[in-house]
Formats: sequence, C-alpha cells, structure tokens
Amino acid sequence: MYNLYLFDFDYTLVNSEQGILGCFHRTIAAWHLPPVTDDTIRPTIGLPMEEAVEIITGIHDTREIDRFIDDYRKDADVHMTPGTHFFPDTLPTLRALRKAGAKIGIISTKTRSRIEEKFIADDCTDVIDLIIGCEDVHEMKPSPEGIEQAIARLGMKKSDVLYIGDSLVDAGAAKNAGVAFAAVTTGTTPASAFEDVPHVKIMKSLTELIAPAEDAIC
Repeated sequence: MYNLYLFDFDYTLVNSEQGILGCFHRTIAAWHLPPVTDDTIRPTIGLPMEEAVEIITGIHDTREIDRFIDDYRKDADVHMTPGTHFFPDTLPTLRALRKAGAKIGIISTKTRSRIEEKFIADDCTDVIDLIIGCEDVHEMKPSPEGIEQAIARLGMKKSDVLYIGDSLVDAGAAKNAGVAFAAVTTGTTPASAFEDVPHVKIMKSLTELIAPAEDAIC
C-alpha cells in the first residue's frame, strides 16, 4: 500500500478513443488534409499534442501545428468529454484507495481543464486530490516535473508514491522521478514492452491495485 497513487489519464483511467479519433478526423477534414486511419492516431494518444499532430498530419511548421491544435481544441470543446469514458474498474478502484487512506493524483499530457471537465461531468470530483496537466508544467513526460510537483504539493516522500500508466513514456517519467511504477495494459502498449523497464507490477486492470490478480506479471 502506498500513500500517494498518481495516474496517467488517457488509456489508464479512461478510454478516450472515441473523442480523440473524432476530433482528429474532423479537424483533418476541415484542413483538407489527406485522411488518416484510426490505427495511425491510436499510438499517439497520451503524447504531447504538438508531437501527436506532427506524427499524424505530417505538418512540421510549429506555427501551423499550433493553428491545427487551436482548431482541434475548438472541436474538442464540443466532442471530447462526451467521447471519453471511465474504464469500468476506474472509479471503484479510486474510491477503494481513498477509503484506505491514500491520496490520488493525475499527471497527464492532457490539459488539466479537460480532465477536470470529465470528473465534473460524471459527478466524481471527490475521488481526486490533485490534477497536473500540460498547462502546469514546463516539460512534458518523461520529464519528472509533474510527478515531483505532485509529491511536493501533497507533502509526500518518493517512497510513498506509485505512478501508474499505460505507456513507456509513463514508465520513463516514474524512473526519472525516482518513484515506483506500475504498468496497466489498457492502452496500446503490450505487457512485454514493460518487462525491461523498472516496475513493481504489470496489470491487466486497475483492480489489481487493490486485489492483485494471480497472473499479474511482477
């Protein structure tokens, strides 16, 4: 049991595919760019937006990327939260950890305001103590900045902390911050990819944080 559980957001706490895929497809169409497949977009979920846009669209000019992101966010204001859904085990797990006395935080490359919007929409803001989004840091994951900021703000020691995420970027952020890491395979990264990075657990479901599965890879 840890005193502070920090989570990534997309593909870790929520399945946001419907929202993200739709926003990219609509913005790409509005820009009259060549269409891309869902499989092109999925691996970029969780990356900083600038990096994701460059990969997906092939645009390299930073000013054009910024303009694309502005248009994407206008579409996301309408469609993102309705197209984002908590995994079935997310809220029960967070509530169980809170009941056991742990603090809960989110460290994400998504904007804090968008994450807050989802918790408000589902009337469950009580399960989170702290959200640190892309607007709250100077450097994105795998920089340890967000994790270190959460530790300082919540008055914890690094040994108190477990960071949970679905990608190797999340694993890198935990390693760089010097905190324990648990992987969850609800995203696009397979369990085998985490075997050679520091971790305390590789999980199929967040439920394993409170009731470890016998077949979990530790």
